[in-house]
Amino acid sequence: MTIKSFSLGAAEEVTGSKHILQLDDRYIMIDCGAFQGKRKESDEKNRNFDFDVDDLDAVILTHGHFDHCGLLPVLAKRGYEGNIYATPATRDIANLVLMDSARIQARDAEFLAKQAAKKGEKFKWKPLYSEEDCVAVANQIVGISYNRKMPVAPGVQLEFFDAGHILGSAFASVTVNPDRKNPEKETRILYTGDIGRKCKPIIRNPALDMPAPDYIFMETTYGNKLHQDHDIAMKELIRVVRESCQRKGKIIIPSFAIERAQELVYYLHRLIEQKKIPHVPIYVDSPMAVNATSVFRVHPECYDESVNEAFLKHHKNPFGFGDLTYTTSIEESKALNKKEGPMIIITADGMCEAGRVLYHLANDISNPRNTVMIVGYMAENTLGRKIRDGAEEVMILGDKYQVKAKVELMNAFSAHADYGEMTEWLKGIDTSRLKKIFLVHGEKDAQEFFQNHLHENGFPNVEIVKAEERYTL
Repeated sequence: MTIKSFSLGAAEEVTGSKHILQLDDRYIMIDCGAFQGKRKESDEKNRNFDFDVDDLDAVILTHGHFDHCGLLPVLAKRGYEGNIYATPATRDIANLVLMDSARIQARDAEFLAKQAAKKGEKFKWKPLYSEEDCVAVANQIVGISYNRKMPVAPGVQLEFFDAGHILGSAFASVTVNPDRKNPEKETRILYTGDIGRKCKPIIRNPALDMPAPDYIFMETTYGNKLHQDHDIAMKELIRVVRESCQRKGKIIIPSFAIERAQELVYYLHRLIEQKKIPHVPIYVDSPMAVNATSVFRVHPECYDESVNEAFLKHHKNPFGFGDLTYTTSIEESKALNKKEGPMIIITADGMCEAGRVLYHLANDISNPRNTVMIVGYMAENTLGRKIRDGAEEVMILGDKYQVKAKVELMNAFSAHADYGEMTEWLKGIDTSRLKKIFLVHGEKDAQEFFQNHLHENGFPNVEIVKAEERYTL
């Protein structure tokens, strides 16, 4: 059997993860993510996604972030009727993410059609998929628990291991062996999806106990960055909240609705309990974050020991307390713009490209009493990246705004491992069979830095994956 691999996304870029394992003339797809970045460019790339599903045996989903699952409904609309394998928590998270995307696209289409009508222009743009498409593809997702082997195609076995990135995230260990009677002929390929970090709250550390792989397809989002130390980050968070309260300002935190929002709530809860920050109104202004928090509550199998202890044995809710309000309606969200600070607003989208965060930024970014706190990765060409990089003026919803609010960067809250943590993880797993590491899901400069770093740390055979180039395993 000839084994090859190629990538249709996240090759020398961060979003749009789609990696193909080719076994002779059959295919297995690992992740089917959407591209994110400049709206027009991303929309074109997502619409140009075209893959012959006739020879596709299976789809493996590492986790439920949009850049890993966002085009699953498109794949199904193109005729794919087979199984999509994911952990049970990933299945539930992906359902939320896809339904949210469908609703946003429908609202965008309605808004843009009205704008075009006012200008007397023709309007042809249509959503990539509908809520009905999301319901249909949800029925194709098969839940597989961690550490359970499952045949997914002839001669191919899958086993998930906890990636410690978000709820349900997994390393996908794929074993290819057309001759099951002869284990020596098997090829083991490990797809990391996104690698999480040790000692994060709520979820467990990234697993180290997977079978020794022959090949690793490894993410590199922070391939040239080191995160802040956790203790320093907590001191910084305390400082920012205290200073903002003194100014009676608002703290706007663009946040991914899954994991980051719950983690921030968890930390703020603890700091208020410990009396390290004052009581301050905290709003989670994201319907998807509210729904995701409900998903967290029904998947305690993904919790780390400390949260299990508090949540399951002592019934302390880590996602709810007196200062916290979850808002769902548009009216509740709009009302926050009229309220005076101090307050903290945690709101989606994490890269400031869509959703309620745009309206909060438009309302608050030009007020020097306010703060925009950047707590995660911002892809190239996104509004969040421009704010993070110190732009003095930004375009929001078609209008220009002066950036007068303070901008605070806190990368310690990232759910992605940095290059030091990724190297430590690599050294902690069994690499006795390792032939090559393929680098995906990272910007080119980050990947080149990480490639050299791995060479210096005893991993000589490391290659940066280029889009659609085929690699023989």
